Amino acid sequence: MTHAAICLDHVALSLGTVDFAFDVEIASQKITAVTGASGSGKSTFLNLIAGFELPANGRVLLNGADATQLSPGERPVSLVFQDHNLFAHLDLATNIGLGIDPALRLKAADRAAITHALQRVGLGGFEHRKPQSLSGGEKQRAAFARALVRDKPVLLLDEPFAALDPGLRASMADLLLTLHRETGNTVLIVTHDPRDVERLADDVIFIDQGKIHLHGTKAAFLQDEKSEALQSFLGRAQNQ
Repeated sequence: MTHAAICLDHVALSLGTVDFAFDVEIASQKITAVTGASGSGKSTFLNLIAGFELPANGRVLLNGADATQLSPGERPVSLVFQDHNLFAHLDLATNIGLGIDPALRLKAADRAAITHALQRVGLGGFEHRKPQSLSGGEKQRAAFARALVRDKPVLLLDEPFAALDPGLRASMADLLLTLHRETGNTVLIVTHDPRDVERLADDVIFIDQGKIHLHGTKAAFLQDEKSEALQSFLGRAQNQ
C-alpha cells in the first residue's frame, strides 16, 4: 500500500475571520490536485505544508516525520509558484543555484547538476540568460529546473500554469508529467482549473470554505453529483 507522503493531522488555523481545518493523508509518489473556488483555502493548505503558515493546532507530517515547527527551508519540499520567483539581476544558472545553496557556495558537481536540469526542461545552453529575456513558458521551465536541483521528495506547485496561454499550459503539463515519471516524487498542485485536474491528477482534494469536502480519485471528483459546492465550482469553471 502506498504510504502517506503528507499528513495534516487535525490541523487548525484562523486567518482574520476565516477558520481553516484540515485532516488528511496524501499518498506518496502520486500527483494530487488541490482545487476549489477562489478564496476557498487552497493556498493556505499549501502554505501549511510548505511552512509559510504554522497551525494553531495539529501537526504537519512529511514522509512520516513531524515538520510542524520546521522553517520552509528545512522541510523536504520544493516549490514552484505562478510568478516563478526568479531574480531579474541574476542569470539562470545563479537563480537555479539558489535552490541548492542560498549562499551560492556551489561545487563543480552542483554546476553540472544545474546544466543537466536546464537540459531536462528544454533550456540547455541558457545558463547565462537573464529572466527578462525569457518567455513565460521558459521562466516556468527555469522554475522547474530549480525544483529539480533541490531533489526533494515532495514538489508543491501553486497555480503554476495560470498565467500561460492554452498551448503553453499543455506543454508545461506534459513536462510536469515527464519529470514526475522520471523522479517518482510526490506532487501537490494547486489549481482552479478542472482541465489541469483532468490532465494531471491521480487524486483530488476539493476545498470549500476552509475545509476539505472531497478527497478521492480523479474519477470520483469528475463524477461527483452530490456536492452542491463542487457542482457550483465546476459550473463556474465551465462558464469562464
